[in-house]
Order: sequence, then structure tokens, then C-alpha cells
Amino acid sequence: MRSRLAVRLRAAAVAAALLAVGSATTGPPAQAAPAAGTALAVGTQYDTTHVYVTPGSMDAFVTSWEATFGGSHTPKALVTVTPTPSSTYSQLVLSPAGTLSVFDYVTPVPYPFGAERTGWLVQDLDRGVRRAEEAGAGVVVAPFDDPIGRDAVIRFPGGIDAQLYWHTTPPSYPPSATVPENRLYVPPGSLRAFLHSYLRFTGGRVVSDDPRAPGAELGMPGTTYHRIRITGPFGDTVVQATDGHLPHPFGRELTGYQVDDLATTLTRARAAGAQVLWGPRTTADRDSALVQFPGGYVAEIHDPHPGH
Repeated sequence: MRSRLAVRLRAAAVAAALLAVGSATTGPPAQAAPAAGTALAVGTQYDTTHVYVTPGSMDAFVTSWEATFGGSHTPKALVTVTPTPSSTYSQLVLSPAGTLSVFDYVTPVPYPFGAERTGWLVQDLDRGVRRAEEAGAGVVVAPFDDPIGRDAVIRFPGGIDAQLYWHTTPPSYPPSATVPENRLYVPPGSLRAFLHSYLRFTGGRVVSDDPRAPGAELGMPGTTYHRIRITGPFGDTVVQATDGHLPHPFGRELTGYQVDDLATTLTRARAAGAQVLWGPRTTADRDSALVQFPGGYVAEIHDPHPGH
């Protein structure tokens, strides 16, 4: 049985790794948004997609991801990151396309963890929880301590979960070259309540609203759906209101990643053991594809369409 001292030493090592990690990524800060969200958000490079890989596949996933996008990662560590007993290997990956928190559980994953899509670093966790409640979100996991700070999980109308986190010692990561796109699927009947809550909490603003976006973007040619794009202090978001009649793998992807050249990126991904599940396909404003990496993580990857 591991002693308490060993656990503390391991936690300290994880904290040091998370705080010391560096990356060659550079790029502009996130686009400005209303001050309400800015007062709580820290920076888009601290908005991490939570990747839960199939057990034992963390190394294969990280190797494939970095061969595709570049970047660096912290040492792998076995930690408890939930308020109830559990054990997972944890690793932080920083790449030009965005930041990932990768989890490879060796115990069952306690509910409701695994449903949260992203982790958002906030300047004050208690204030973040209060703002979430004021914005109409529910607190599904009350604040708890982790090895390097505190966390909570909130749920927006429509069933969208996000984790808020705060570090005892503030981290310092370089900005990503591009801001990832949080890809959310909500029922049409929840769209109004979701937008009210999400925009109020994040301080984001709508940059486009197309109630008849082409369904071909989601593998459904000849149909339409409601697409809304948002930008703000917590990064970029695309909200997709659909009837749920989605062909695989749509709805499984958590995040969209912008690259300079999609074809070149897909070539690297395939060579690194990833599988292209859909596309590449040209739509109105982008060339895009859905890719599954070792460990099961599905990502949307796109480049701006020529001429747009």
C-alpha cells in the first residue's frame, strides 16, 4: 500500500511537471469578448479538452497526437483527480492546435466524470461556481481538492458539462497557434436556455447564427440544422442544434482544430496510426474531416476554405 508520503511526493511531482512544461507554440491571444467573462477566464491556452482514452492507450494516443500536430507533454503520473476514490494516469499535452488533459483510468471512472467535455481555468473557483449558478447552470460536482488545486463540474441547460479548475500555483503556458473550437450538440428545445446560460457565464458573443446550415456538414446531405458560432474569453464554440438523427461519428467529436493544410495534417495523422472516419469534405467556409486517434478520441480537423 502506498504511504501518504509517497502520494504527496507524487502529487508534488505532478504539480512541478504541470507548471514547468514548455512548448514551442506561439500565436495571438483569443479574440476580445465582453468583460464579464474576461474577469473570470485566464486564457484560452488553459481551456483543455478532457480526453478519456481506452485503458492502456495513453502512450499511443499522445505519440499519435504529437506526430500529427506537434507539441510537448508532461510526464505521465498516477493520481486521484476526483473527490471519491479513483486512480488514473494523467498527462497534459500542449500543442499548436490546443491543450489536452488526457486520462487513462486504471479504476472505474466515478460518475459524472467522463461526461465533462472541457476544463476551464478560472481566477477564482468559488466565484466561478456562483456565476454558473447565477447563469442558470447546475453544479453537478461541488468544489473539491485535487493534487494541485481545486475543481468543480457544472452543467448547462441541454446537458453540457464543463469542469472548472483552479491551481494553487498559477500555471504559465504559451498561447496556442490557433484557438480550438468546442463542438456542442444540443436539442432544439434547449437551445434558447442553453445560449442564455452559456453566454452569460462565458461572456461570449455570437459571431454567426444560421438556422438553416447545410446538413451535409454533419453527414446529412439534403437536410438543414441550426448552427451558431460563439467566441469569447473561454475560447471558440460551435453550437449545433439537431434532431439527434446523426450518422456516426458525428456527436462523438468534442473539439475542432484548425490547421494550415488539412490534407497534409491528415497524411501525418494516418502515418501516426489515426483513422479518418469522415471526409475530407469541402463546405461553405472550411475543408474538414473527422479523425479517430489511438485510444478512441475523435476530433474534427479543418482548414479555412480557399477564398474565405
